[in-house]
Amino acid sequence: MSTSASPLALTVLALLHYKPLHPYGVQRLIKQWGKDQVVNVSQRASLYRTIDRLHAEGLISVRETGRDHAYPERTVYELTDAGRQAARQWLEQMLALPKQEYPRFPMALSHLMMITPLEALRVLERRADLLAQTLAGMEAGLTAQADGLPRVSNLETEYLHAVTVAEERWVRSVIDDLRTGRLAWSAEEAAAFDQAAGPETGA
Repeated sequence: MSTSASPLALTVLALLHYKPLHPYGVQRLIKQWGKDQVVNVSQRASLYRTIDRLHAEGLISVRETGRDHAYPERTVYELTDAGRQAARQWLEQMLALPKQEYPRFPMALSHLMMITPLEALRVLERRADLLAQTLAGMEAGLTAQADGLPRVSNLETEYLHAVTVAEERWVRSVIDDLRTGRLAWSAEEAAAFDQAAGPETGA
């Protein structure tokens, strides 16, 4: 794939597939359509850098530069034929090919022995409660969006809901094991695990 391929880059191309837009319009549609659940647009600079890369690679082109006394100058972009082809290729690859990703939660779990079982119980209880709140919000959104919209427009929320349900269920099972003592470790076991890693050696 192109060096510009990323979730944000694909989203930009996908939105320009429907109509030409300026960067602010792209950001606004991402939020209006709920795509900020799956792509990070919290930093506007990231969006502008992505647009610049897509433009440099010829995947999008400048359609016009708008001037309005009420707003700063706005460049409107449109999809090129190369961009349309790239968007389809990226979409098919992202759908078909699982990619090894490195989310923070599994990484943190791999270092759980740094804290005590009681501390782990408390932080995981907090996570489970937050997951439950997230699920409640997702379910309300799914119910609200079910009216008048085709299911295909909301599949990413369905997926995130299913993943979050599974995560909450698993986290609560670990919490139960910590409460009952089925999952436990001691400071001595943590120290032994550290020693088993072996001493650091120089190059």
